[in-house]
Amino acid sequence: MANVAIQHLTKVFEQSKNRRLIAINDLNLSVESGELLVLVGPSGCGKTTTLRLIAGLETPTAGSVSIDGRDVTQLPPKERNVAMVFQQPAIYPHMTAYQNLAFPLILRKTQRSEIAARVNEVAGVLEINDCLQRTPRELSGGQKQRVALGRALIRRPALMLLDEPLSNLDLHLRAEMRMVISRVNRSTGCTMIYVTHDQSEALMLGKRLAVMKEGIIQQIGKPLDVYRHPENLFVAGFIGWPAMNLVRGTVKKKAEGSWFEQQVGEVASTSISFEIDGVQFRNAEKLAGKEVILGIRPENLGSKPPAGGPTFDGTVEAIEPTGAETYLRLRNGDFAVVVRTENPEGVSINQKRSIGFDLRFAHFFDAKTGENLLIR
Repeated sequence: MANVAIQHLTKVFEQSKNRRLIAINDLNLSVESGELLVLVGPSGCGKTTTLRLIAGLETPTAGSVSIDGRDVTQLPPKERNVAMVFQQPAIYPHMTAYQNLAFPLILRKTQRSEIAARVNEVAGVLEINDCLQRTPRELSGGQKQRVALGRALIRRPALMLLDEPLSNLDLHLRAEMRMVISRVNRSTGCTMIYVTHDQSEALMLGKRLAVMKEGIIQQIGKPLDVYRHPENLFVAGFIGWPAMNLVRGTVKKKAEGSWFEQQVGEVASTSISFEIDGVQFRNAEKLAGKEVILGIRPENLGSKPPAGGPTFDGTVEAIEPTGAETYLRLRNGDFAVVVRTENPEGVSINQKRSIGFDLRFAHFFDAKTGENLLIR
């Protein structure tokens, strides 16, 4: 087990004489001993580069990486006691699963009796005891990834880095491997940093999430905290599927109080308008005339709005059943919302429906900065 402290980490790639790519921009991150932290963000945001900097496979332009209080920024990878699992299960095709697992210990000239004990221990944790005498061509995709995970674990590293290890597996195997990784983290206490672009996977797997965009961490927190209380518009739109519904509008002062009014032109026949005096905003006195974005998730829309809540009248243009839940897309002119329902009976394409907004779960974002304006 090890804690990790990353301070002001920056990585700039010099692409040509006059062109530079800032892959990581002044990144600060701490990972507790034994924690499973998920680094999540869209492709190209710097997740894998961050892992490579921690592992020592890239040299930072600035900043430092410390593992268990020891500055490893200038140390080669082999001296960091870090293991890395990649997207492709990099195992030797001519070796059996047992030989693949044992290979790191053989290189360290570990005694045969200890090798056998540790291989059986790791195989038991990963539930691949019956696969040890098979070669990779005789293994399924999930079994291959377990062998790759086991080969990293058998070294007993201080830190394990996982770079989208499940992205090539089918849905069933991904669910199975998520449970395996979570179980391994709990049973071994190994500190893990897991990279993925799949925000659903991040919510299910991580003890904490670090959401990245363009080399900058946007928010760090427990999965449900990040989901329920996004700090900015990017996090709100990226975390959660289907994405949060967003309505652009303006805060206007009227004789009876402050009102949110949807931007003119977004809908053809009706617009969303409601009083917001009961909502607690940061710098509320500066909101008058300010352009904001209302955000509300599909599960917080329904056919029966709370008293005083606004409604949206639209036409059903898509019905997307997922099993226990169904998602409806309603459109009015060039504006649409997605609604989650557990009872799609009687709903049909082109049907007119009125949807209510539950403002207890609404968010308001600054249209220019993306900052969440609510006081929670």
